[in-house]
Amino acid sequence: MVPRGGGGHSNPSREPATDKMAALGGAEAEGVGASPTSPLLAAEQPAAPGLTRGPHRSGMAAPLGSAVSVVFPGAVSRESCCRFACELLKHVLYQRHQLPLPYEQLAYFCRRPSQVGDMIKKPPSMDLASKKCQQVLIDLEGMLQHLEVMFSLTLVPRVLILLGGSAVSPKELYELNLEGVCVGSTEKSLKTTSCVRKLFHSLFIADVFSELKALPAMGTVVMLQGHRDCGVEWFRPKLNYKVPTRGRKLTVNLSCDGDISISASAPSSTTSAWEDYVWFQAPVTLKGFHE
Repeated sequence: MVPRGGGGHSNPSREPATDKMAALGGAEAEGVGASPTSPLLAAEQPAAPGLTRGPHRSGMAAPLGSAVSVVFPGAVSRESCCRFACELLKHVLYQRHQLPLPYEQLAYFCRRPSQVGDMIKKPPSMDLASKKCQQVLIDLEGMLQHLEVMFSLTLVPRVLILLGGSAVSPKELYELNLEGVCVGSTEKSLKTTSCVRKLFHSLFIADVFSELKALPAMGTVVMLQGHRDCGVEWFRPKLNYKVPTRGRKLTVNLSCDGDISISASAPSSTTSAWEDYVWFQAPVTLKGFHE
């Protein structure tokens, strides 16, 4: 279990006693297997050609200000939690027009010359060698690497992706809520790839982006909660930060279900245990760019 607040400094309306995020050591659940090594920055091949940004026309679009819930049938690993955050960040940047191509395609084309027969051709108007493109890739890759470090140091109950404006007054806010997730060892957790597919299938069905107007290029700030003594150096603690209540908001709630045994070493559920979790802010603002 992990606290819902930032040491009493985040949104006071949230009740810390109902969280389920915990370190696990119980029996292996049905369908559980070792999570394969899948580097977050690997870009040897571009994403599937069918990946496009809205409209998907898969049904009634879910307006921002709503929530999408995903329930995994077993425990997930810390590595999977990190992957969820990184993949959601890349997805939001592309869907909200802060990247001209999905991250994998952008990185792929930037690192190799175009060749005859490429399945995905880069837009002729876009100079992938431009300083702006190079800089956004450097900043995003650095962000992903530091997210990996953060998730390895502490449980992370909440992640915020803030588009436009500032950290206290963004134009759009995307929250990844991991408070209901049960964290287990890699060997006794669900496979990362299957969990990522389930997450994005739920987002696709909810159709959360198709009705939104395209945004101009703007800055994106990433914030997340962690233990105040986790030892992270890159992220900066924001002890008095409160989650914004204005602007468009989408919350993605993740949780686990099934036969999950919590080890005796799981964190205590007392309120005092959660007061040591605070908000941290990435020191780099991801600057979007168009073709």
